[in-house]
Amino acid sequence: MTVLPDILRRRATEQPEGTAYIFLGEDGEEKTSITFAGLDARARSVAAELSRHCEPGDRALLIFPQSLDFIVAYFACLYAQVVAVPVNPPRRTRIQDATRSIIADCEPAVVLTVSGMAALGSTVESAHRIAVDEVPGGDFAPVPCTAETLAFLQYTSGSTAEPKGVMVSHGNLMANEEMIRRAFGHDERSTVVGWAPFFHDQGLIGNVLQPLYAGATAILMTPAAFIRRPLSWLTTISRYRAHTSGGPNFAFDACVAAAARGVPELDLSSWRVAFNGAEPIRAETLRRFADTFGPYGFDEKAMYPCYGLAEATLIVSGSGKGRGPRTIEADVTELRRGRLVEAAGGRTIAGSGVVLPGEDVRIVDPATHEPCAEGEIGEIRVAGDHVTQGYWKRPEAAEFTGSHLRTGDLGALLDGELYVVGRLKDLIIIRGRNFYPQDIEHTAQQAHPALRPGGCAAFSVPGAAGEKLVVVAEIRREYRHEADTPALAGTIRAAVLREHEVSAGDVLLARVNQLSRTSSGKIRRAAARKRYLESGFDV
Repeated sequence: MTVLPDILRRRATEQPEGTAYIFLGEDGEEKTSITFAGLDARARSVAAELSRHCEPGDRALLIFPQSLDFIVAYFACLYAQVVAVPVNPPRRTRIQDATRSIIADCEPAVVLTVSGMAALGSTVESAHRIAVDEVPGGDFAPVPCTAETLAFLQYTSGSTAEPKGVMVSHGNLMANEEMIRRAFGHDERSTVVGWAPFFHDQGLIGNVLQPLYAGATAILMTPAAFIRRPLSWLTTISRYRAHTSGGPNFAFDACVAAAARGVPELDLSSWRVAFNGAEPIRAETLRRFADTFGPYGFDEKAMYPCYGLAEATLIVSGSGKGRGPRTIEADVTELRRGRLVEAAGGRTIAGSGVVLPGEDVRIVDPATHEPCAEGEIGEIRVAGDHVTQGYWKRPEAAEFTGSHLRTGDLGALLDGELYVVGRLKDLIIIRGRNFYPQDIEHTAQQAHPALRPGGCAAFSVPGAAGEKLVVVAEIRREYRHEADTPALAGTIRAAVLREHEVSAGDVLLARVNQLSRTSSGKIRRAAARKRYLESGFDV
């Protein structure tokens, strides 16, 4: 079968001067760019250097800032049949604990980086270090591979456990890239704008590999540029007439918040696929974004909720180009019983799109493994060529046993739409009723402006009369000395009781950054629960 290295070689031959990637600096101006032929030539030079220090199948750790050098290194690994392992770049010269776990797990033979970061590779004593930006020109004949050949290891973010290396084959990549191309309606004219980190599946597979697969141009920003100035993302979409761009739900909220301080001149009428995924999708976020940016040409039907996970390469479901999002008002009582039933005035839940061609998605009772009926909430399970080969060094992983991937996510299918409601491991069960922690966290965070957005964890622990609900909420720095903490805790209790009809057994108001997060910013609820039971929080 045709694999991604074949596609790059073909584009380098047929579209040598076609622009593959344009990279923007922190100021939004073009910093560097590369053609298909230029990428092919640089990747072959680095592949030649790689082949001098490792064998096909060896692992190469990719430690890079957000840059075109990362993309060169990644394709060099594909050419040399070396297994790329992208990791979170160090912060202030410190290697994160999660990265150290990844290094110990994958045992890299080589560290690929840039000259300014080369010294940080010393954390891998046994690995040879190659500064990609210093490799001289050279030629290399790509090592032939098949659909089953391992392409790279995509380490999970570790929101419920330690990071695990998802083994993504060339066949997995090709299957999922084709699913994305068809679902998003991409062709060679479909400019893509992205800022997500390259060491995450959304940034790598969606923003870097998908444009090359489709023959389109990618305009790439740094995550830091977006975080500092969220509207620079929309300015870039407007400037380059992007067809596709997206991010997690918080990114759309950040733009709405920034718009309150003023909106620059924008024309978002070219934006046809505004994908929203990687974290729970909020219906109010979709509505607020469409209302705020509709006057600037944004079409609410371009909003594209989707669902995916690294174990399925990337995408599993999507709303459909031009269809817009679907929402349901769900009966709260039935939701706690594990059923999705429409009821006026119920809790609004956003759908994550429809099942895509080439896969089989089922909702299964996680205890009995029996299929769930329409509207019943169970574990989402997925089968298809995009489902990956398992976890590195974990051949008996439960997620990959059986005919379908066990995602660990809870959801329901209703009228063809997939609704994702939570994580199986995070589900809170109190007196026989189901509560989804992200819903309780959302309610708590909305209870008072002193609480930090995205800084809340809800979980249960054993109590004297059964499971007890615990809510840990971080207080914004500017409120730390003025907040009336007993009153604030009472406000949270009242909001949770009013909205969810459950009492919080313990509410802790913590200092900023007390809650452990993954590299993508997700709260690690299991780690929060462990800390609560063992050492406690600085409150």
